[in-house]
Amino acid sequence: MDKKIINGYVLPYDEAVELCRTLEVRQLGAMADAVRKHFLGNRVDTCSIMNARSGRCSEDCKWCAQSAHYKTGCDVYDYSSPEDAVRHAENSKKLGIARFSLVTSGRAIADAYIDRMCECFRAMRKLGGIGLCGSFGLLNAAQFAKLREAGMERFHCNLETAPSKFPELCSTHTIADKIAAINAARSVGISICSGGIIGMGETMPQRVELACKLREIGAESIPMNILQPIKHTPLENTPPLSKDEILKTFAIFRLINPRAHIRFAGGRLSIRDFQQEALHSGVSAILMGDMLTTVGSNVQDDFEMLRKMGYDF
Repeated sequence: MDKKIINGYVLPYDEAVELCRTLEVRQLGAMADAVRKHFLGNRVDTCSIMNARSGRCSEDCKWCAQSAHYKTGCDVYDYSSPEDAVRHAENSKKLGIARFSLVTSGRAIADAYIDRMCECFRAMRKLGGIGLCGSFGLLNAAQFAKLREAGMERFHCNLETAPSKFPELCSTHTIADKIAAINAARSVGISICSGGIIGMGETMPQRVELACKLREIGAESIPMNILQPIKHTPLENTPPLSKDEILKTFAIFRLINPRAHIRFAGGRLSIRDFQQEALHSGVSAILMGDMLTTVGSNVQDDFEMLRKMGYDF
């Protein structure tokens, strides 16, 4: 199968589900690794994020610490200043991280604060040598155009889960709303980063469904988060996924999206005992440092691991 995909075969949903059902995790991982090497070589794409507004989100996403619907005790603060953004971006650049993203809580940034984020991007752009990304919710094309002019190169908006699963996990917006924002960003020349969270009660066929939808929307970077249940959210007692489920998911996402970066994101500490196996199961990118509301990784440890494994970055 890996040779077929390398030669241009587009893996359909039904066949991908069957591969997950019938192949052992090592077989699927070996296929994914061959596809990764062919299309992306041994270079790992790295990024970091800054929480540029925290808490008080109007949306009711059942997994999220920042939703105002749940009393999680997360930090609450308003939009960051350009000085804060530059300080964090400069630190990421000094560490050798390739991309840096501002992330804000909420359904969308109000017009009054778009200008604040544009100021941040203009200031960060002066640093040079680091890609600039943003995760700002359900914006329109005019808002994205302002951000693009200011220096934002990539828009991050996770679909989060399969379209068939999403209504069970969020009622305040839809997958269609997310795709409309993604299309608006792309219309003004911004590239797309979109992935999801696994371990929220979805089935393996639903993970395949998500991977196929991400291929359909043309995601160039696909962050893969593993649910870290947050106390006082509806998913706080969700059982963890098995190692094989996680590795199979990484692998099938690679086979369905052969040219995209499949990115380690939130929840990496839960797989630290086998994250090197994941890197040989299709993963080609890493979100480094602390995540939004969960503890992340030590950046220097990550780079040392990649060096020992023979990766470039």
